[in-house]
Amino acid sequence: MVGNKKFGKRIRELREAKKAVDPTFSLRQFATKVGISATFLSKVEKGVFDPPKAEHIIKMAELLEVDTDELLALANRTDPELNEIIKSEPKAMADLLRTARDRGLTAEDLERITKNMKRKS
Repeated sequence: MVGNKKFGKRIRELREAKKAVDPTFSLRQFATKVGISATFLSKVEKGVFDPPKAEHIIKMAELLEVDTDELLALANRTDPELNEIIKSEPKAMADLLRTARDRGLTAEDLERITKNMKRKS
């Protein structure tokens, strides 16, 4: 295990902030809620171990009330749901993503496109 100091530091900061107002966010109790061991979480927070699998990161994000995709990206993971979406239409989805990248679309551009698509449904 190589570790990911940025991810670990961020999780610890978020957990400690929650713990300041809710004592159930102790390392041990948070680890239990996430479904991992306290020892493993401690090593992750210290950047000694790699982040857990995506499913556990998603649970962390829900508990910490932060954006799931941002935590997954920080951990160099992707949401398994996205993998399934891409697999359902591999050529079209890959082409869409590559075109967005090649056109240099910004986050704001993508948000605008997404809002327009949601309005049409």
